[in-house]
Amino acid sequence: MTAIPFDNSYARLPEQFHERIQPAPVRAPELIRFNRPLAARLGLDLPDDGPALARLFSGNEPIEGAQPLAQAYAGHQFGYFVPQLGDGRAALLGEVVAPDGKRFDIQLKGSGRTRFSRGGDGRSPLGAVIREYVVSEAMHGLGVPSSRALAMVATGETVRRERDLPGGVLTRVASSHIRVGTFEYFAARGDAASQRLLADHVIDRHYPGCRAASDPYAELFRRVILAVADLTARWMGVGFIHGVMNTDNTSVARETLDFGPCAFLDGYDPSAVFSSIDGQGRYAFDNQPAVAQWNLSSLGGCLAPLLAGGPDGDSNDTGEAGREAAEAILAEFPDAFARRFQAVMARKIGIEDGDAADFAVVRELLRLMRGSGADFTVAFRELARWREGGVPFAALVGDGPAASGWIETWRARLAARNVSPERAAATMLAANPARIPRNHQVERAIRAAEDAGDFAPANRLAEALADPYVDRPEFIEYEAPPEPHEMVRQTFCGT
Repeated sequence: MTAIPFDNSYARLPEQFHERIQPAPVRAPELIRFNRPLAARLGLDLPDDGPALARLFSGNEPIEGAQPLAQAYAGHQFGYFVPQLGDGRAALLGEVVAPDGKRFDIQLKGSGRTRFSRGGDGRSPLGAVIREYVVSEAMHGLGVPSSRALAMVATGETVRRERDLPGGVLTRVASSHIRVGTFEYFAARGDAASQRLLADHVIDRHYPGCRAASDPYAELFRRVILAVADLTARWMGVGFIHGVMNTDNTSVARETLDFGPCAFLDGYDPSAVFSSIDGQGRYAFDNQPAVAQWNLSSLGGCLAPLLAGGPDGDSNDTGEAGREAAEAILAEFPDAFARRFQAVMARKIGIEDGDAADFAVVRELLRLMRGSGADFTVAFRELARWREGGVPFAALVGDGPAASGWIETWRARLAARNVSPERAAATMLAANPARIPRNHQVERAIRAAEDAGDFAPANRLAEALADPYVDRPEFIEYEAPPEPHEMVRQTFCGT
C-alpha cells in the first residue's frame, strides 16, 4: 500500500464538521495527467507508474495515512440560503505538510456519494475534470492564487447529466477547503461552540498572526476581506469570470475555489456572463467585486457574536455590538479592492504601484476596447509590444483619433511617472499573458476527450498554459481569439 505522510488536522475536529467516508471504486481507471512538479512541491514520493497512479487517484486503492471525509457546509446559492450542502461528490483524503512547512489538503472530486449528495450520484463528468485541471493550473501559472490539480483520471464509467457522459476523478490540492459556507453551516444551527472552534482552526491554519491582535476574530475577518479583495482584483486583471460565486465557493484561504461554469473574456465586455445557470447575470464579470463584498457580509454575520465577545470571545451577545463591529470591518472592502484593482490594472499599462490617476488612463482604454470589441488579452499583450507606429495595437482599439489620442495620453503618463519605455514594456510583459485558457480551446479539449477518448488536446493545452507570460512559438495557436464560429457562449456546471 502506498503511503503519504498525512497530518489531518481537519479530521481531528468534532464529528459535526464532517462525515467519515470511503471513496467508491471505479470500473477502469486510466491516468490522463499527473502533475509531477506539484507532487514535488508537496514533497510526495509516488510511483512513476501510470496504472498505479490511476488506482491511487481514482479511489480504487487506499492510501496509507488517509482519513477520507466529506466536509459539512452550507451556502447562499444565487442569493438563496441552503442550510446544508457539503461535499456531495468529494473526499478529503487528508493534509500534507510540504517541505517548506505549508499545509495542503488533498481531495478527490467525483469520488462517490456522501450524506451530502442530495440525491446526486457523487460522480463527475470527465469534461468538468478537464476544465478544472486546465483552468486551475492555468490560474497558478497566471499568478492568481488558486487550488491546484495533482491528477486527472478517466473512470471508464458513464455519468448521466443532460446526456450520458464519460466520468472522471480530479485530485485537487488546496490550502484548505474551508469556505464562507462552512461558517454559515454552524451559524444556521446556532452552534456557537463549533463556530468559535472553526474560527480558531482558520486562524491557526491560515492567519496565525491574528493571535497577536487585541481582537483575533476581528483581525481574522479583516484579513479575509483583504485576501478576497486581492483575489477578486487578480481575477479581473486576467479577464476571469468565476461564474458561480456562491458563498459555498468562497474560500477563506486566499484561493480561487471551484471552476464549474467559469470562463475568460474574449472581447472586452464588463457585462459578460457565460454560466448557463446564471440567467440574471448575478455573477457577470463587472459584478464580481460587489458579489465578493456580499459574500463577505455573510461571513461577517457569522462572526458577529465572536466580535461582540472581544478577544476572549466569551460573550453571548449576538446583537448590535457584534453587527456594528462586523459592518465597520466590512466597510473596508471597497477601498481595499479599489487599491488592489488599480495596482493590477496599472501594471497592465506598464506602471508599478499605480494610483487613481493611472487607473483613469486604464479606464479610458477599457472604454475604447469595449467600443471596438477588442480582445482583452490580445490588446494588452500588443500594447506591451507597442513601439512608435505600432499599428496592430491601435487597430485593435479603433485605429482612429481616439486610439491615437489615448496612446499620447499613455505616453505622457509614463513620462510623468518617470517610467522609461523599456521599463514599461518589461512590466507589461510580466502582467499581460500571451496565453489564457480560452473558452473555445478548453471546450475543444473536452470534446476530444468525451467524444473520442483523445486526451492529447487537454494535455497539450495544459502544457501551453504552464508559463503563459513567456512567448512560446510552438504554442502560438493558443494565443488567437476565437473565430466567430468557435465562440463559446455558455459554460456548464459539472453537477
